[in-house]
Amino acid sequence: MKVNREIRAPKVRVISHTGEQIGIISLHEALSRAEEEGLDLVEIVPGSNPPVCKIINYGKFRYDQTKREKESKKSQHQVKIKEVKLKPNIDIHDLETKQRHARDFILKGNKVKVTCMFRGREMAHPEIGEKVVRTFCTDLEDIAMPESPLKLMGRILIVVLAPGGKKKREASKSQSPEGSDQEAGTSV
Repeated sequence: MKVNREIRAPKVRVISHTGEQIGIISLHEALSRAEEEGLDLVEIVPGSNPPVCKIINYGKFRYDQTKREKESKKSQHQVKIKEVKLKPNIDIHDLETKQRHARDFILKGNKVKVTCMFRGREMAHPEIGEKVVRTFCTDLEDIAMPESPLKLMGRILIVVLAPGGKKKREASKSQSPEGSDQEAGTSV
């Protein structure tokens, strides 16, 4: 954004600090009007012919602009990928602890990358690690769903869980109310 003497166009369309159109005048006259009011001449739309300039307090304008940008960044939630590492011979209680951590990450809106690392002879039976990762995913099925199928990359088995399993289930239950009544009838 060009300010005051940085503007190079011979004629500019000027808008006053109150918002009213002054019209197309020479750059010299526009600068003198801005100086009379104790404000700056700022080029707002440089691509038009002639460029549109506004008489404003540039320091306050920049301050308000950065404040708006910070506010918009606050409202955005950046999705982060958290990682949970497993081994094929993990104990049940350790697996449950890792599931609780993954559940917390997913409920906060983050994705979870589940990795199962094979060492040495564990590579001879990758189906054991695959079974561990599948049980991990099925236990978190109510709140998350895998983005893609399991991938074995060298000695590491990887799957990424994204939040959203519960929402899709609730949507499918709301579409078929008879199905939920039948389930309730069978449990009595």
